[in-house]
Amino acid sequence: MRFSPQERKERKERRMKKRSKLPPLLGTILSFFLLLFIFHLPHKSTTRLHLPKPSLRLSIRPNPNPRLQHTASVLLQDWQILVFQFYPSVEASRRMSCLFRDNSVTPARATSFSNAFVCPLPRRLRVRRPFYSPLTVASDNPVRKQYINTFPLMLRWNWIVYESLSTAKDVIVFAKGVNTKQGINRPARELTCLFYSSDIRAPFYTTAVTSSSHEVFRCHHPDLNAIPESTNQIFVSLRIGNSDESSDPLPSVAIYTPPSTQQQALHQKMKICACTMVYNSAKFLPEWVRYHSAIGVEKFFLYDNGSDDRLNLTVNRLQSNRYNISTRFWPWPKSQEAAFSHCAAINRDTCEWMVFIDVDEFVYSPSWSNSSRPGRSMLGSVLPVQPTVGQVSIGCYEFSPSGHRYHPKKGVIQGYTCRRHAEERHKSLVRLDAVDRSLVNSVHHFRLRDEFEWKKVGWARVNHYKYQAWDEFKVKFRRRASAFVPDWMDRVNPASKDRTPGLGFEPVEPAGWAWKFCEVNDTRLGDLTRRWFHRG
Repeated sequence: MRFSPQERKERKERRMKKRSKLPPLLGTILSFFLLLFIFHLPHKSTTRLHLPKPSLRLSIRPNPNPRLQHTASVLLQDWQILVFQFYPSVEASRRMSCLFRDNSVTPARATSFSNAFVCPLPRRLRVRRPFYSPLTVASDNPVRKQYINTFPLMLRWNWIVYESLSTAKDVIVFAKGVNTKQGINRPARELTCLFYSSDIRAPFYTTAVTSSSHEVFRCHHPDLNAIPESTNQIFVSLRIGNSDESSDPLPSVAIYTPPSTQQQALHQKMKICACTMVYNSAKFLPEWVRYHSAIGVEKFFLYDNGSDDRLNLTVNRLQSNRYNISTRFWPWPKSQEAAFSHCAAINRDTCEWMVFIDVDEFVYSPSWSNSSRPGRSMLGSVLPVQPTVGQVSIGCYEFSPSGHRYHPKKGVIQGYTCRRHAEERHKSLVRLDAVDRSLVNSVHHFRLRDEFEWKKVGWARVNHYKYQAWDEFKVKFRRRASAFVPDWMDRVNPASKDRTPGLGFEPVEPAGWAWKFCEVNDTRLGDLTRRWFHRG
């Protein structure tokens, strides 16, 4: 039987009305459960489009969950979560997971810091605000439902006190969010340092901030007699506005260590050390360490920016071969300048000079070309004789992919042999006791104390193997390490020298990449190291 359109519409409406008529008792039950669900919803809206700025109160107040009482979670870029555990570390061999408020679980990756893990935020939680901290649990343990609803908010990587360092005279505090514009720093008089116990969870002492530069702040030590008894850990934070005690301090994961009261044993400083920040650079590290150790670097300081390529295994192998290497976990995004400030301050009594270069940069002098073997005095020959020189800068030459589509098996020195003609920028060897108290640097050089001068060396250079095979170069699109340099995919400053000529804003290989930037054939360092290390 065929019906007209109007009849079909009426029949459909009658069917819908018939289905909607529920028994009275069933309708009452459904209404009851609907009201019960509404009353149990969070009072705060979860549809906000911005991440709330967590206060210190949120980050340190006691939590009813004992496992969360001594943890802190920081939401990094790329939806990665850094979880700190401030109670005794778990066994390194145990596999861990992150348990979230909705009972979802993601794998937790161990870091080079024994009490920190990194896990991804589940995709379904990335559209829900606010973001709640996960709980780290052993992967072989069942999920614990009782942990739900006791999760504090996650902290933000760009609004946090993340590190502290004690000297004999003061405390150096590293924080993000206070000075956000290059060259514009909030006056120290507008800031206060706060010290609080992990047990009492309230500031017990405040001191004045004496220096404020970018992410580096200096303040006085607290009175050690004011530290509460049976205190396990002391955290340090910053408050903007030293007279308004009601203002919220920055959240903090920075543990304060009082200065040592014991007399330090006198020891001779090492002449030259090297400091660098690394991210997934394990395969490049042996060549870089072996070369610079041969020409005079006595110790290497690596700031690990969250590597997941088993960097520790490579470091262990190098250490077993008697290379002096120290690794520090430094996961903070866009913090290379702060890492170098930390490196200069903490090693002031260990090294006389520090060379700040990347693992794709090699210091070289054409005057070494006739040497049959490397000498540990070679790099020292670059240093000045005058005692008033506190910094030596060396020009850089940028090498091209040199026709390679994949990482050269013989290493970067042997593989990349074609470079750009003009010198580009510089890197520096810095006398650490000449560095200004502010620790200000631009990665390439430091600000010096007034009584020291800066010298440029023309007969040495840095071979910068910057433009490598595309599979290696595109890793740079993850993010830029420097604080004030836009990330590669940020559509700003297209003409900046920090950008690669002809490269867009996406990790897409440009046409002819393998032979771009090839203007001068330069095999001198390759020929030299082949003779030194007998590499074919």
